[in-house]
Amino acid sequence: MSERIATITRDTKETRITVTINLDGEGRLVCDTGVPFLDHMLDQVARHGLIDLDIKAAGDLHIDDHHTVEDLGITLGQAFDQATGDKRGIYRYGHAYVPLDEALSRVVVDFSGRPGLFMNVEFTRAAVGRLDTQLFREFFQGFVNHARVSLHIDNLKGENAHHQAETVFKAFGRALRMAVAQDPRMAGQMPSTKGCL
Repeated sequence: MSERIATITRDTKETRITVTINLDGEGRLVCDTGVPFLDHMLDQVARHGLIDLDIKAAGDLHIDDHHTVEDLGITLGQAFDQATGDKRGIYRYGHAYVPLDEALSRVVVDFSGRPGLFMNVEFTRAAVGRLDTQLFREFFQGFVNHARVSLHIDNLKGENAHHQAETVFKAFGRALRMAVAQDPRMAGQMPSTKGCL
């Protein structure tokens, strides 16, 4: 089995971000984005997705967190796109339901080659810690645009915004893990009747 590892650097006037991923990792995260709650959410993705993530991010946090969060989604999406290659042999689809106390979220992903975000999450607070909850959509929009996936995110229940976010990111990690796993019955085959993704 070839290594499914990718390193992507995004360098702009607003951020400098480098992401290294190993799709066949052990769930390890090395990360300091300068946005503590974002680091906590990325830890959920790594741990529950069994994806190793090494993230170095320096952004214009003196303005706000927006550019760092959005650009990290973009860079992570590019890394997934590169690491999955032509998508031969992967399951392609992944889904997960994850509860945390009163909160319950569902995430479904398709490595279709067609970007689309369908997110239905009504956060009960405007911020978790210092992180504006509106920025979660920016993160996922950046990810889907550059990973070229269809991503459906639904928070089905939740009263605590921390719990809402955590169930979303845990389910995101679990869905990614399922989708990028290598299907022994599809070895070397394209998971599409089109012949490409």
